[in-house]
Amino acid sequence: MERPDFFTLKNGTKSKLPFSNKEYQNRLDKVRNVMSSNNLNMIILTSMHNIAYYTGFIYCSFGRPYGCVITEKKIVTISANIDSGQPWRHSFCENIIYTDWKKDNFLKAIVSIIDREKTPKNIGIEYDHITLEMKEKLTSLFNFSKFNDVSKDLMELRTIKSDEEIEIIKNGARIADIGAEEMLKHIKVGATELEIAIAGRNKMELEIAKTYPDSEYMDTWAWFQSGINTDGAHNPKTSRKLISGDILSLNTFPMISGYYTALERTLFLNKINDDSLKAWEANVKVHKKGLELIKPGIKCSEICHELNDLFAQLGYLQYRTFGYGHSFGVLSHFYGRESGLELREDIDTVLKPNMVISMEPMIMIPEGKPGAGGYREHDILVIKKNGAENITKFPFGPEHNIVKN
Repeated sequence: MERPDFFTLKNGTKSKLPFSNKEYQNRLDKVRNVMSSNNLNMIILTSMHNIAYYTGFIYCSFGRPYGCVITEKKIVTISANIDSGQPWRHSFCENIIYTDWKKDNFLKAIVSIIDREKTPKNIGIEYDHITLEMKEKLTSLFNFSKFNDVSKDLMELRTIKSDEEIEIIKNGARIADIGAEEMLKHIKVGATELEIAIAGRNKMELEIAKTYPDSEYMDTWAWFQSGINTDGAHNPKTSRKLISGDILSLNTFPMISGYYTALERTLFLNKINDDSLKAWEANVKVHKKGLELIKPGIKCSEICHELNDLFAQLGYLQYRTFGYGHSFGVLSHFYGRESGLELREDIDTVLKPNMVISMEPMIMIPEGKPGAGGYREHDILVIKKNGAENITKFPFGPEHNIVKN
């Protein structure tokens, strides 16, 4: 029996995608404008975030390559046979499935999409994602072609959100609040970080399903850190049991069709000492100032410098740990990130309407020093023509988040 290197399979009917066909077509039109401006005959996408952004399909790699080929007239995803018809069902475009029977069938599937009479002279690829091994294989395959990096151009396109994207992000922020409220109910002496995080995650997943009954559900998570485990913003949850007087960090991350939102809050259990209260109030003061600064026309670096000055005046700048905020969209802890829209000293991007950005100052005071622990607040703001809308509603600060239990 001769088994194919690749094939097509339209198994079932197309799924309801997170966005309208018009939305996906608008995105495709914009990326083709990038192709025209850069004299590109073809783009080969390999990242989860860009494939999801342009097609609706979020792949599960497990070490296999996935791709999406965009030409002047075609857009086609390339997926592994292990996924069967799901990539076609859950994408805006056509799909080719490659098999495992022979080495590099993924590359053969790419070649099958190309007009044989028009070898692409210029090909765009994602330099910030593609592996050296895959780059070498593509170079060997298209040995008469020139490769160009399109990752920054595509990132810039993603930083400006459509109305449909903003709707999903707003629902994500609402669901993050719901998850936090559920976690708050479980905070008590003797409860574990793990138990509290599970309660929030489960609540969010059920609310996502209620809001988007036709969606696929994956990757929603929650972190809950206590004591010394609050020192890192991305520290995994543990089975540590809470004790009275603990500093706590509550973090909810609902994922809706690849779109990330977040809520992060500092809390204390039952009581707080004077040094901890002083540090917390300083971080809250910076957070409030940051919320005021976010508006169209200001540079990311300008926000950062002003908040640095405030932290210095308060005596806590030496404890700051990372940037003051970042963009939202197709993003998770293992894909995405629009690095050109981060509130850091070295980013001079000017904020524009329909950008979505967080304000999330954090300081970390090492163990053994007065007020030890990690203090962090996190809100999401949608940039408008004349200001910004804060879509995070869960309260922050000592007057709200000293939990008596």
